[in-house]
Amino acid sequence: MSIDDEGEGGGIGFATARGRNWPTLRQFTVFLENRVGQLLEVVRRFDGSKVRIVALSITDSGECAFVRFLLSHPEQGQEILERAGLALIESDLIGVELPDGEQPLLRICTALLQAEVNIIQAYPILVRPRGRPAVALMVDNTEMGLETLGTKGFRMITEGDLGEEG
Repeated sequence: MSIDDEGEGGGIGFATARGRNWPTLRQFTVFLENRVGQLLEVVRRFDGSKVRIVALSITDSGECAFVRFLLSHPEQGQEILERAGLALIESDLIGVELPDGEQPLLRICTALLQAEVNIIQAYPILVRPRGRPAVALMVDNTEMGLETLGTKGFRMITEGDLGEEG
């Protein structure tokens, strides 16, 4: 995916190779048996590394749980999870700073609705990149979501922002 520096992308230029300024955030979904201590075992695997969990979502589905992570250092985090033998699914999410005002989520949702982009998942980012609150969004059309939010003046969060102290 790439959005031009000039055209309708609102001055946003994205490289096509993964890197610190890639416009989406990598979410890792891990499937865990639904029993006491399973989440702790996964979280402990990052102990002693520079990898921090910067966003977390857990969905219980009876016998198993789906744990979704955004990590401060995705490459190293993925390696740690794979070495543990965990089945992973990688997905792209949009990270966006919450704008000033009384209803920041309303502004984000309205912008996406106008572009007919549906939000599939949403959860807060626990760190505050650039000192601002932010949210991670999985949408049904990532490229259109990025272009729409960028054009409307929303500030995106990149993977490089997740490793910074806010």
